[in-house]
Amino acid sequence: MTKIFSPAMAEALRLTQAGNLGDAMALIRANLAGGAVTRPPTMPVDLRHETTKPLPSSLRIASRPPTGTSNAPAPPAAGSFDRREFVGASGRLSYRLYIPAGDTADMPLVVMLHGCTQSPEDFARGTGMNRLADEMGFLVAYPGQSQSANAQKCWNWFRPGDQRRDSGEPALIAGLTREIVTSHNADADRVYVAGLSAGGAAAAIMAKAYPDIFAAVGIHSGLACGAARDLPSALAAMRKGGSSRREKAPFVPVITFHGDADKTVHQANSSQIVAASAAAHGSELQRRSETHVEGGRKVSRDRHVDRAGNILIEQWTIHGAGHAWSGGDGSGSYADPNGPDASREMVRFFLGHRRKAAG
Repeated sequence: MTKIFSPAMAEALRLTQAGNLGDAMALIRANLAGGAVTRPPTMPVDLRHETTKPLPSSLRIASRPPTGTSNAPAPPAAGSFDRREFVGASGRLSYRLYIPAGDTADMPLVVMLHGCTQSPEDFARGTGMNRLADEMGFLVAYPGQSQSANAQKCWNWFRPGDQRRDSGEPALIAGLTREIVTSHNADADRVYVAGLSAGGAAAAIMAKAYPDIFAAVGIHSGLACGAARDLPSALAAMRKGGSSRREKAPFVPVITFHGDADKTVHQANSSQIVAASAAAHGSELQRRSETHVEGGRKVSRDRHVDRAGNILIEQWTIHGAGHAWSGGDGSGSYADPNGPDASREMVRFFLGHRRKAAG
């Protein structure tokens, strides 16, 4: 087994060091499936031509292919969708900021981290979060991963340097979040972070690294913080769930969504997120389970509540759903119009939590 796996692993490690995570994943998947150990074709990921020149299926890292043009504007909404850039000690990061019409001081802020091959514009369209911001009154920030940082535009959630406070990508995301809170007089006690897939894994990292900033976290089809420390462990975690490392961590309320037919990130990762969150909370929580049909799909929902009845952890399992944002707009990539409205449910959960006082 080791003898067969080693050549592919060596090439995969070389690819990931070059930023070609998608190529590396395709190579290892082919090897694990017993296929020929050959390097997948390399090509630039030109998202401008996504509708006419889709990526080969071997390079896609989601089970549902993109259907829209990633850099096209998000659906019309009443507010403004500004393009901005944050510059900090760890580098620079471009982002989009949605400001709803009638913007006032003390609005909540939701930071949205897109998945691989996506852009802020595409993610805004697929999740419909800007329309919710108009309806419910909150700011939405969409940091954008650059292709120079990762060839597939994935957040580098599996690299130790991008899993720590005041380091790498977490420092940049935290920096732009603080900047928005200050410049727009947002409510610092109602700041939240959410993400899809690699963005979901990055959101989990942000919650653990910056509990002083984020009051709650939403993770859709993602992985727990620390699920991987390098490419091989990242691929293993995506395939069957990450390793569980017991370490002291701050508690941040979490809501998760995961399809049980997800072929890209195994649903076991959702349970590991919940287990890590419950362990961080420490005190015993009561679990309340229910099953219902919503948006044409059967849904199982587990809520973990404290003695006062506060919902601190929510886990949604969407039966028959793949690797896509539940209840999303099908004009965006990796967005499934069926199932519960993940965006609305996340915002509902978020607004029920405020940042805890330091100490």
